[in-house]
Amino acid sequence: MAARSALDLFLDGCAQVRATRSGTAETSYYPALNTALNAVGAGLKPKVFALHHVTGRKQAGIPDFGLFEAPTTRRAPPPRWDAGVPADRGVVEVKGVAESMAALLASEQVARYRDSYGLVLATNLRQFRLLAAGGGGVLESFDLAPDEPGFHALLHGSRSDTLRTRFNDFLQRCMLTRAPLARPEDVAFFLASYARDALASLAEHASLPALRSLRENLERGLGLAFDQREGERLFRSTLVQTLFYGLFSAWVAHAQERPGEAFSWRQADWSLHVPVMQLLFQQVASPQALQPLGLAPLLDAAQAALARVDRAAFFRAFEDASAVRHFYEPFLAFFDPDLRKQLGVWYTPPEIVEYMVERVDRVLREELGVADGLADESVWVLDPCCGTGSYLVAVLDRIRRTLAARGMGDLLAEAMRRAATTRVVGFEIMPAPFVIAHWQVGEALRGVQAHLRDGERAAVYLTNALTGWDADEKMGSLEGAYAALEAERAEARTVKQRRPILVVLGNPPYNAYAGTSPESEGGLVEPYKKGLNTKWGVRKFNLDDLYVRFFRIAERRIAEVTGRGVICFISNFSWLTGASYVVMRQRMLAEFDAIWIDNLNGDSRETGKLTPEGRPDPSVFSTEYNREGIRVGTAIATLVKRGAA
Repeated sequence: MAARSALDLFLDGCAQVRATRSGTAETSYYPALNTALNAVGAGLKPKVFALHHVTGRKQAGIPDFGLFEAPTTRRAPPPRWDAGVPADRGVVEVKGVAESMAALLASEQVARYRDSYGLVLATNLRQFRLLAAGGGGVLESFDLAPDEPGFHALLHGSRSDTLRTRFNDFLQRCMLTRAPLARPEDVAFFLASYARDALASLAEHASLPALRSLRENLERGLGLAFDQREGERLFRSTLVQTLFYGLFSAWVAHAQERPGEAFSWRQADWSLHVPVMQLLFQQVASPQALQPLGLAPLLDAAQAALARVDRAAFFRAFEDASAVRHFYEPFLAFFDPDLRKQLGVWYTPPEIVEYMVERVDRVLREELGVADGLADESVWVLDPCCGTGSYLVAVLDRIRRTLAARGMGDLLAEAMRRAATTRVVGFEIMPAPFVIAHWQVGEALRGVQAHLRDGERAAVYLTNALTGWDADEKMGSLEGAYAALEAERAEARTVKQRRPILVVLGNPPYNAYAGTSPESEGGLVEPYKKGLNTKWGVRKFNLDDLYVRFFRIAERRIAEVTGRGVICFISNFSWLTGASYVVMRQRMLAEFDAIWIDNLNGDSRETGKLTPEGRPDPSVFSTEYNREGIRVGTAIATLVKRGAA
């Protein structure tokens, strides 16, 4: 049985007290709050626990609760009885549900606790405010109900999982405000928790005209229909990721380039040489555009959390320049783990990326007669689902090594810049990894002294890779305010329709996702369905997984348009043996001259993903944050069509 949430423990405890009709207005509710605080604190590292009626400091009084880092209770020698161990995570002051929060915050008692203990969480059971010494105002706030009747209704009413998560997040943030902030997962938690609050705010304001306008223009610009429940979720996630991952990326750049200066998201450089990101940020965060959303306080709170980070320790964990890339997985795991799973967002291990890039480079040389492989300026490379840009960076590094071996000298930087801004192309539909990809390509160029000039950008585009390939496809017009999005769409369509793509590689999303619209893809996988029933007797089939659509995009581009080239994907391996994919396999065998399959770790239904000892059985995708890795079987497929040069 799953453990009950902190919210349920708290509200059920309050409901029980109220049902007796014998409790006091304040103190009878202490056990319910104490249980909730300790439930949250037990999940932290180190654990935090709440102690009722701590030993007070002189003239400060006795707070209702003290919050303690668990290891302090085992320090030796023990403190004198009259001295006590300080409440190193702050104190809590509780009043009854009828108490006005404004009156509580203005009380002499709260001011005394704040000045003496440095951090006080004030609550009337239905509203919570975290205050710090020094006149900094309210650091954190959370409301369960605006008034007493609303709180009593919540005691016996339904409670959403979103509310449970946000309440837990709020208490965690309060307990961690005094904690050293250096571990990547702790920083990811803070940003993701504020991002979840932003998602909730967007859900409450879904009918705003400005939000509707942004949604409609994003649909047209990205070639994606947000027309279902999951599509709406993807739309909101797109906006929130733009804000919070953009903030984090800007903070990383600021910390590395101006380490002695304080960071402010209002003055940050958000563009990363990509005007469309500046546009999206302005549409969401600009007071003139969407002031009713009230997202600025959440960005302020995230900025305050980043200001507490021990930068030296944090960047040691992230290896400096790769911070933005490695941070994405724990961020998305905290922010929206279900969306991460549904979209099949997985960080590809560098060993896999390097192997695939080296294999493509060799195939170009040995099978297609391209002597310089990826370094040849006629070789156009596309990662249609580039994520954080790992494959793009690896391709650029392969180009760099080839050119350096040829003794390019000072000409190498210019050749690298040309490759990164023209023929090494990435498509991505989610803003957070899109930002990281631009960051990574920029870092790769800086490493060879090939800085992007004014007006230059990496050839990484925010677009739906599954649409826009047909010149006759009708695309709705965008409003004038979205000129940057219009330009982004035009650049992506130029690549899709006019560039001589010779290589398609990457790690396409694995799963089916309800937020995408097959209709907008123009019957993309219909060729894989022909004859399934009549010729092969396959009456029930499933070709909805996203990776199948990406295979079809790659097959059509290389086999039917360019007429020669290489595809190299790591994907779900279900297409190798499943009955639904027999036509797909038949087409691949007919269209390509050579096919190599590297079959990797197996399906969880076959292996159980556990070792004989019952521990998680790692796959090639296992990370510190996800020990089991991808639970489906995976394989690397390399397909070559020799054609005519």
